[in-house]
Amino acid sequence: MTTLRETEGKTLPDAWDYQGQPADRSTTGGWTSAAMILGGEACERLTTLGIAVNLVTYLTGTMHLGNATSANTVTNFLGTSFMLCLLGGFVADTFLGRYLTIAIFATVQATGVTILTISTVVPSLRPPKCTAGSDSPCIPASGKQLMVLYLALYLTALGTGGLKSSVSGFGSDQFDDSNKVERKQMTNFFNWFFFFISIGSLAAVTILVYIEDNLGRQWGYGICACAIVLGLVVFLSGTRRYRFKKLAGSPLTQIAAVFVAAWKKRNIDLPSDLSLLYNVDDGQKKMQKQKLPHSKQFRFLDKAAIKIPESASSNRMMINKWSLSTLTDVEEVKMIIGMLPIWATTILFWTVYAQMTTFSVSQATSMDRKIGSFQIPPASLTVFFVGSILLTVPVYDRIIVPVARKLLKNPQGLTPLQRIGVGLVLSIFAMVAAALTELKRLRAARSHGLTDNPTAEIPLSVFWLVPQFFLVGSGEAFTYIGQLDFFLRECPKGMKTMSTGLFLSTLSLGFFFSSVLVTIVHKVTGVRKPWLADNLNQGKLYDFYWLLAILSALNLLIYLACAKWYVYKDKRLAEEGIELEEVEICAH
Repeated sequence: MTTLRETEGKTLPDAWDYQGQPADRSTTGGWTSAAMILGGEACERLTTLGIAVNLVTYLTGTMHLGNATSANTVTNFLGTSFMLCLLGGFVADTFLGRYLTIAIFATVQATGVTILTISTVVPSLRPPKCTAGSDSPCIPASGKQLMVLYLALYLTALGTGGLKSSVSGFGSDQFDDSNKVERKQMTNFFNWFFFFISIGSLAAVTILVYIEDNLGRQWGYGICACAIVLGLVVFLSGTRRYRFKKLAGSPLTQIAAVFVAAWKKRNIDLPSDLSLLYNVDDGQKKMQKQKLPHSKQFRFLDKAAIKIPESASSNRMMINKWSLSTLTDVEEVKMIIGMLPIWATTILFWTVYAQMTTFSVSQATSMDRKIGSFQIPPASLTVFFVGSILLTVPVYDRIIVPVARKLLKNPQGLTPLQRIGVGLVLSIFAMVAAALTELKRLRAARSHGLTDNPTAEIPLSVFWLVPQFFLVGSGEAFTYIGQLDFFLRECPKGMKTMSTGLFLSTLSLGFFFSSVLVTIVHKVTGVRKPWLADNLNQGKLYDFYWLLAILSALNLLIYLACAKWYVYKDKRLAEEGIELEEVEICAH
């Protein structure tokens, strides 16, 4: 008993050290471990954004690809990065754990960035430079050169996806949320986590972009390669101090199991008595899940909880998740399905966002970017994203929330769905501003006789593009936080990691939809009067922005209908007399 009392509170019951022993509170976890993880995340963000925000100018200027092809390459790269977060999360939750997932995928990302750096150094891996003053068109990149480029980009995307899915979660694992002191430290960790993300982002869109444009891509991408390797070394150096948690299992498995079990019993009639269905009280999951009231929607899925005797002469049940699900599992899947209309109508915002890293950068390339003798790199306009977010968040907290509390009688100010709605409205205004600015840019090009010269600098200040960057950045502040709050709040207790997956999938699909839309528009308009011409001065990019504004407006109407139809989880449970359990801290 003496030994037990001496060790009580020193080790954690749900965490282990690198040797597989119960983690000692004094020698594992805490800020020392978290600092190494934060350092690795800052390096990852610097690397990923250092490549992404300036990629379109590399594709058009060095690889001699068309504007539409370059824009699609960037959005496919970013879309794949976010989509692979789902794969990374599944692998971490089900097979490898967060530590190994981070280590392996960081190595993959380092490999991709190294190949990208090599491709900028070896002359045979990029096309020859355009001949100044020549009427002959520039030679585009060959199949071999593009193969090496795409290999580098998608290895980088694969590594990024694995890292994004696990870094913040592994950082939160270093704190014990059952301990008051460490729970407060965990909250501070999330604040520092977003701070280090911002530091990495700012360094990428300012210093790194300047190096790429003025010293050369080989230096910029070389710094990216060194940064991710440094981040990996820093991360691995903390191995002896990390706390490791058991594999939680992926909620995607639960969703699949419910559908499979329901399909297997599709020909069986549902019993009229709900007590005959297998429920959480019958199994061993009561401590991990909150019992949910039965809903009348998606009744087909209730068949997953129908009990089937193993044989006619036996009363034993088939306790196999692919054949029998608890009614609570079924209701959790129903809740996810009920969130899908909101999920679907937030995708288009990220399609608008994608234009800020593609065509808006192409616009900036052709405009007057000088401040005195200093020339702003076109991709550095992304800094207005950060600026608008930094401005929008305090304005929301100090001005909008107090006013909304009085008008809407809501202690939180705006609900998550209202915040998303504001972001969608701002994205419409952003596309209107972008279309009007492009019309002004084209008028300036025509009035100075620069329509036929794609490389000429149009005497129009690049700061005319600030409104579209600012509006999309402000919209992101509302939409991003609103989405995270909504998905975290509304996801069932037993499927909290789905909140991250649902959010990241809207980003991914938004980028992919941008690629699809650009491809369709370019194919339909590209014969006679292309909207997305390789020479923007001869195109109709403003019509593409008007199209996005119209689509965003229609999407907003659908979103408003879905938001009005949606009933928050706490209200549904309150109507059934069930108290909502405390929302757990969840990392994104």
